[in-house]
Amino acid sequence: MRQGVYEGLFIFDANRFTKDREAIPQSIEKLITEGGGEIVVSRLWEERRLAYPINGQRKGVYWLIYFRGDTQQLTALNRACEIDDNVLRHLVLKIHPRLVEPILAHAQGAPAAAPAEAAAEPVAAE
Repeated sequence: MRQGVYEGLFIFDANRFTKDREAIPQSIEKLITEGGGEIVVSRLWEERRLAYPINGQRKGVYWLIYFRGDTQQLTALNRACEIDDNVLRHLVLKIHPRLVEPILAHAQGAPAAAPAEAAAEPVAAE
């Protein structure tokens, strides 16, 4: 069983999302947790006009979910998103292990790390 940290971007049907703003993201979160995953961050990114209509929809709600899970659960998650009428499009990417901490800190709204002091010191001219 290979564990990883994943970033999922889901575009929800804006009309359905406005009718029930909590149920649609919770249904995706439930799919992840039932598959053995752990939600780290789940938040609205933005609501915007789509570049082209998808299933007759011109607006979409972009939702970001960062989660830890097994690579085996991705097949079931992708299939469930493909048949869910609330999800217009989705993309799940594995985050490189070296980038996990800074990306999750940014997603959780943590302040940016201060630059190293050595980099801030002026270099003496010879």
